[in-house]
Formats: sequence, C-alpha cells, structure tokens
Amino acid sequence: MVIKGVTLRGLEVFEALAGTGSVARAAQITGLSQPAVSQQMRNLETALGTDLVDHGRRPMQLTPAGRTFLSRTQTVLAQLRLAQSELTVMDLTHLSTLNLGIIDDFDNDLTPRLVTMLAESLTRCRFKLTTAPSHEISSEMEARHLHIAIAASSGGVTPGIIEYPLVRDPFILVCQRGAADAAGGVAALTEVEPLLRYDRAQRIGAQIEAHLARQKLDFSERFEIGAHLSLMTLAARGVGWALTTPLGYMRASRMHDQIEAHPLPFKPFSRTISLFAGSDWADTVPRDVARTTGMLVNEMVIDPALRQLPWLEGELRLLDR
Repeated sequence: MVIKGVTLRGLEVFEALAGTGSVARAAQITGLSQPAVSQQMRNLETALGTDLVDHGRRPMQLTPAGRTFLSRTQTVLAQLRLAQSELTVMDLTHLSTLNLGIIDDFDNDLTPRLVTMLAESLTRCRFKLTTAPSHEISSEMEARHLHIAIAASSGGVTPGIIEYPLVRDPFILVCQRGAADAAGGVAALTEVEPLLRYDRAQRIGAQIEAHLARQKLDFSERFEIGAHLSLMTLAARGVGWALTTPLGYMRASRMHDQIEAHPLPFKPFSRTISLFAGSDWADTVPRDVARTTGMLVNEMVIDPALRQLPWLEGELRLLDR
C-alpha cells in the first residue's frame, strides 16, 4: 500500500526540484506557485518521515535518502507517463496509410515496441515499416516515400519536412575490454591501434570524418566497415578501436563482456536523433509519435546506458521539445 500523503504531484515536484535545485525553476516546470512547491515537498517529506533535500543549501542538494528515493521516483513517473502515452497519445484510427522509417540503431527492442503500440491504434490502416541507416531513411523521406521517419539529423533544413529533435547521442570510444589499460590509456591506444571507421557513405561515418578533419586528427585508413555490428565485433576481437555512440554501444549488448566504452580523448561531439514528418501532416500525429518515441528511448536505451556508463550523465539525454 502506498504511504498516505505520498501523491503523484508530490513526486513530480520532488523530481523537478532534484533536477534544478531551485524552488522557482521547479515551479516553472510543474506549473505550480513557489509556495505550492514548498508545501508539496513538506507534505512528501512528512509522509516519508525523512528529509529528501537539504533546504539550507542553494542550490538545494539531495540528502542520501533523497538520492535513493529519486531513482525510484523517476522509474515510477517514467512508467506512468509511458502508460498514459500508450492510452491517450496514439489516436491514429483516422489514418488510412502510414509509412514509417526508423533508424536501425533501434532494431533490437525499441522498434518492435513502438510498432506494437502503433499497430494497436492503426486498426484500419495500411502500415509499412522500413528500418535502415540514417542516410537511407532520409533519402526515402525526401522522396516522400515515408510519412514519418526517425533518423540522425543532418543539421540542415529540407523544404517541406519538419524536424522534431528527440535525443542527444554523444560519440564515445569503444575498444576490446582491457585494451586501453594495456596500451597505457585511451589516448595511447589511438596511437598504436587502427581506427575502425564507419563507411563514409553513412551519415554517422561522414559526421565522424568531418569532426576528425576539423580537429586535424589523422588516424589509420586501413578499415572502413559498413555494418555496425561487424564493426563492434572487430573491436571486440581487438582488431582496432571505434568511434560510435551510446545508441550503437547498447545495440551491441551481446558483446558487452568483450568491449568497453570510454570518453573521447579529444574534443567531444554528438549527433541528434530526430523525428521527421512532412509539413502537410497535422501537427498532432508527428508530435504524438515523437513524444511516445522519446519515452521509449528513455526507458529502453538511455536509462540502461547510464547505469552502465554513468559518466554519460547529462550528455546522453532527451532533448526538450
């Protein structure tokens, strides 16, 4: 049984206050007045019988009990928001056709979950799903073969297409487990072992090459790999090291006992995963799909990735929409 006095509003206020350290910012996020935020926190702490935040510090800091309770609170709120989304956000019964393209980084778990949710709403709709690398998804979108697409952003603007940014996906270095220590560090590893490059025709490969060129970094040209999992397998076997992102790392979960991830030993950079939709669509459908996709990404990719790679906190995240 839930303790009397622990309310959903109180949990939402605590989450906002924990994230900002400010009653004023928590009030903006929750839409409450500042006195109401303070009262909600007092009610929650009274119900739990412990202080969750140090009210005497500015910005406010979580107590040890607060840090423990926050992780549970975020899990509960994420599940409630996702459940609400599943019930209310996917009112797509009016559609007769939906062609959807999704980046192949989500193949493992997220795409089947999203498609299942869509299919339950698209009871009278002809539905087609395409999964492919970002550059192929984007080409299909620009040719108007897709109604909605989820892919890495090119950073440009395409006439007739609206972009809804979803996820900031920072680049990381991946190598065979123990290889960095054996080489004397991550930077040393990049000097003695070859870079396993993505195919430059792919958007991720082109973005990596552009960043390396801007930083005037010159690495071996020996390997250029088209398939992501093949590239991760070569890294796991110690053939070389690779630049990828947390989404790519989590996609290679079966190799996690053989590979390890590190922050970049040079200037960091990231890519943006976005939802794209034709501008002739009613805004509610792409926004609804974007919101639901964001919730799924947070639950199925971001949270598990941060548990494994806590140094990505604040870097791998959903983008405000």
